[in-house]
Amino acid sequence: MKPKKMISAMFASLLIVALCFTSNNANAQTTMMKDCCMMKGGKMMQMKDGKEMPMTKNMTMKNGTKCMTNGECVMKDGTKMQMKDGQCMDMKGKMDNCSMMNMETKVTTTTTTTTKKHSNTILYTCPMHPEIIRDKPGKCPKCGMTLVKKK
Repeated sequence: MKPKKMISAMFASLLIVALCFTSNNANAQTTMMKDCCMMKGGKMMQMKDGKEMPMTKNMTMKNGTKCMTNGECVMKDGTKMQMKDGQCMDMKGKMDNCSMMNMETKVTTTTTTTTKKHSNTILYTCPMHPEIIRDKPGKCPKCGMTLVKKK
């Protein structure tokens, strides 16, 4: 093979590998929960880069809403509201029920009741996040991996 063709072939191979790696990372990021603050178990928590941690300082959202560490939110127009368990506010200032948090709570409750009643219920878990338990096959909400049958 001529040197120019060999270099071209190597370059094309590297480009393909780089594109595959980039597309896999992009897919993994879309399954990650968005940055937000939330009330969980009576405590304010924040989600940052896919990691949940206690909220240690007040946060100002893009629309001017301020969320305090005690769960009080002051809107741009001055109206105040207290966050309740299961509520989230994304960084744009949109209030919502935290679907990820509700899903985990719901599954934990379901798992507890089904385990007591039916020991042959099939459960699925993430190989990387054993705390994620579902009663149906699917994808891990944290990393996007396929859930496997729990032993």
